[in-house]
Amino acid sequence: MPSAKIKKGRVFVISGPSGVGKGTVAKKILERNRDLVWSVSCTTRPPRQDEVSGRDYVFLSPADFEKKVQNGDFLEWAIVHGHKYGTRRSALEKLLDAGTRVLLEIDVQGALKIKESGLPCLLIFLSPPSPEELIKRLKGRNSETAESLQTRLETAKRELELQEKYDYIIVNEDLTQTIKKVEEIIKNN
Repeated sequence: MPSAKIKKGRVFVISGPSGVGKGTVAKKILERNRDLVWSVSCTTRPPRQDEVSGRDYVFLSPADFEKKVQNGDFLEWAIVHGHKYGTRRSALEKLLDAGTRVLLEIDVQGALKIKESGLPCLLIFLSPPSPEELIKRLKGRNSETAESLQTRLETAKRELELQEKYDYIIVNEDLTQTIKKVEEIIKNN
């Protein structure tokens, strides 16, 4: 009797501008859907309050990150707001080969690189209801200087121009409704 072939997994990517609620949506999706596995990205930025290395991100020194880049360890990596972020190739491919459905929250540059890689993936873009609401959310985090706020808003403008390259676009106006929409997309794919 021939052995059953393991179905390859799929990557579900959530991205969008800073302050749109990507992290909050991703965490709620993971809490409510035990069949999804979180892909922990690497970064050179310092941890925010309550972030834990290995759970939220793998926090690396710039030198260690650069070694991983030189070794080809990242499927994608990018510089975002002055810090480097990357997705470990081997960890993601191992999960997919085991048939695992993986949730990944990354920036727009990284999401498009994942799509270009040919891996089975689906891209979900979270968009703010308005530029004013995005500014309000960023200011509400109390983690932005005037300069970093301006940088994030300039980046958001460029990212919003790329949303049409995504499989789905969801305006995150109401958190509960956004979570339901993302869950429905994941369940149907």
